Amino acid sequence: MKFTETELSGVYLIDLEPRGDDRGFFSRVFCVNEFGALGLQTDFVQFNTSFSKIKHTLRGMHYQLGAAAEVKVIKCIRGALYDVVLDLRPDSPSFGKWTAAELSAENRRMMYVPRGCAHGFMSLTEDVEMMYFVSAFYDPQQERSVRWNDPAFGITFPHEPALISDKDAAAPDFDRAWHLGEG
Repeated sequence: MKFTETELSGVYLIDLEPRGDDRGFFSRVFCVNEFGALGLQTDFVQFNTSFSKIKHTLRGMHYQLGAAAEVKVIKCIRGALYDVVLDLRPDSPSFGKWTAAELSAENRRMMYVPRGCAHGFMSLTEDVEMMYFVSAFYDPQQERSVRWNDPAFGITFPHEPALISDKDAAAPDFDRAWHLGEG
């Protein structure tokens, strides 16, 4: 695996290094030694999948607080998606900044999302399936969402959403005390 740190500290794009022959290829998508050598999370408690039937479906921007804060490793296994990470770590020099990348079944790229960052994505094709590791169990009391188009952050998606859940559409604009559990 090749790890490339983005402009957000601790957020990595991970490219696989397939070894192939006439049959196809083999590649690791996770290795304790390789993740650990960079000080990245190596203990995961769930392996999830998400399917978006309609092109330009938007999901996000989600994260959890406290002990429920998650590290996520995202991989698109069907179609293509635009993956977005928003840095909400209070002590981070890149607080309030975001990064994005296209993840697809074709490019096999993955995104490493550290604790304290919100995550969301938009499907770029029909029938998009992604899978992701998470390091903490879901806790609805610690769940937070930031509105996908909150002007405080200026996140740009490649298209207007064709479909977004009521919950994500109703996500509030950023309020530091509530969003970071400080109030």
